[in-house]
Amino acid sequence: QVLLVESGGGSVQAGGSLRLSCAASGRTFSSYAMGWFRQAPGKVREFVAAISRSATNTPYADSVKGRFTISRDNAKNTVYLQMNSLKPEDTAVYLCAAASTASWLYVSSDSDDYTYWGQGTQVTVSS
Repeated sequence: QVLLVESGGGSVQAGGSLRLSCAASGRTFSSYAMGWFRQAPGKVREFVAAISRSATNTPYADSVKGRFTISRDNAKNTVYLQMNSLKPEDTAVYLCAAASTASWLYVSSDSDDYTYWGQGTQVTVSS
């Protein structure tokens, strides 16, 4: 069982930056590949970024590539999402998710592959 708690959301103007954090409970954080997803009102949940256990693999959605950076600190049981050059279309609830895996290289952009989810943190970008 993993409890995920996101923080760092807020309201910013276009072009601004935010850093989201997702803190995980338990002592097995390093056993999970982690992902960030987002969901805007009336839209389906979409993949943003993911990171393997080793942090070697970090795929991104095309819409955020070059602007967002995912990272993790296994010693602090935390995964981060640095978001720069924010756009109004980035407005959404951002959720982190964990997928248990034996592979240090495994990542997934499919929300169905993730077992544990946080409650989300709101990001609002105004023009």
